[in-house]
Amino acid sequence: MAHSLVENPVSELADLFRLLGDNTRLRIVLTCLDKPIAVNDIASKLDLSNSLVSHHLRLLKAARIVKADRHGKQVFYATADQHISDILTNMLEHIAEPHPEAD
Repeated sequence: MAHSLVENPVSELADLFRLLGDNTRLRIVLTCLDKPIAVNDIASKLDLSNSLVSHHLRLLKAARIVKADRHGKQVFYATADQHISDILTNMLEHIAEPHPEAD
């Protein structure tokens, strides 16, 4: 019997949503959507400390939400893959849609 690569996909998905449910982490990931960006630029853009941004980026990188690329002394972060970019872009489009009042 073949084992799935993910033993409990619902649990892993819940963990990803929990990570992205944090306002600061979500703002950081959204800042990485368009193009790779350095830690100090993320911190400046979001008015956060470099150390706080670095802490959140470590968590996001461990969860494969963002990836890091070193160029000289600077590390640039971007969304890890097209799946992450698509999910966030789709959700942003979803909340921007006009919605009729609930019955």
